[in-house]
Amino acid sequence: MTSADDKDYGLSTLAVRAGHVRTNEQEQSEPIFLSSSFTFDSAAQAAARFSGEEIGNIYSRFSNPTVRIFQDRLAAMEGGESCVATASGMSAILATCMSLLRSGDHIVSSSGVFGTTVNLFNKILSRFGLETSFVPLTDYAAWERAIGPRTRMLYLETPSNPLTEVADVARLSELARKHDCLLVVDNCFCTPALQKPLSQGADIIIHSATKYLDGQGRCVGGAVVGDQQRVGEEVQAFLRTAGPTMSAFNAWVFLKGLETLQLRMRAHSDNALALADWLQHQPGVTRVNYPGLASHPQHELATRQQSAYGGIVSFEVDGGREQAWRVIDGVRLISITANLGDLKTTITHPASTTHGRISAQEREDCGVGENLIRLSVGIEDLADLQADLGRALRPA
Repeated sequence: MTSADDKDYGLSTLAVRAGHVRTNEQEQSEPIFLSSSFTFDSAAQAAARFSGEEIGNIYSRFSNPTVRIFQDRLAAMEGGESCVATASGMSAILATCMSLLRSGDHIVSSSGVFGTTVNLFNKILSRFGLETSFVPLTDYAAWERAIGPRTRMLYLETPSNPLTEVADVARLSELARKHDCLLVVDNCFCTPALQKPLSQGADIIIHSATKYLDGQGRCVGGAVVGDQQRVGEEVQAFLRTAGPTMSAFNAWVFLKGLETLQLRMRAHSDNALALADWLQHQPGVTRVNYPGLASHPQHELATRQQSAYGGIVSFEVDGGREQAWRVIDGVRLISITANLGDLKTTITHPASTTHGRISAQEREDCGVGENLIRLSVGIEDLADLQADLGRALRPA
């Protein structure tokens, strides 16, 4: 199916067919091109490929057919013009910033982002003259106050990690346009199966393909989706030179993940909503964060902006780190790991794992307390998950 057909098909069709143009072998499943380089018919053709006069494969650091299928498919699903696949979600953020920003530019980011993203902004990009200010995700006045004459990018995750706060993408898009900034949205938690930030005014979408795009915890990868100029040319140029490249094998695994993405995201969402509602009534649980609950501060916005609520639930227990660790250590079925987006339910303590390398003040600013536990809800039987957590939540 060619890219010209994309507008005519629904998401489920794009997820299994977009981007794949069959080779002369007439394969039904997308092939894996495990080749570091590609040959040319002549020296003149090689020169034309390297100069950009002729389109074609050169070297798998920046041009691999299997990676290209993944890029074209994800771009079609997100409604973008172009996609650049990267070695990880963090390299997708790095590639975006390094290719679209310059020394002296300013980023305004929501405070409730992945802890490693905070470190990337504060400890790595700051070395190259990029300054970052952090604001509460849903305080739109704070966003506007933080924007200055050097601000070039607004960056956010929605829903946020791990508190599942939801930002109004269209409202932030208006703010970005007003101040001539790029709006970059991490769509990892929802994926295009549940949310389309580009259609709501975002300029760039970031993915950690490691999470729900794969869906089975097998490979590490990332992606940047957006327009042809910024993503297809500028981010692609950074990847060609700097080389944070997705492998062909990983791209093939992610392609298989995309085929079932919509089905899985619905199953994750259904289980997460039921488990979040159940957790609200368990002894020792003092707060549950999930956009699908009527008690969630942005429940109405999430209902309007997303087609379902996703698979991430976080909750607070009565006490501190000791009590949270006791609950985590008490599970037997659920996996104790900081990864998310897996078919298997996982549990972690954000303050000492995903957000453990940022300062205590930074954790406080983004609401990650010592008594907070995060669940990435899988697709196991709900009754088994409830029984496992119920045992862990019982007083010692």
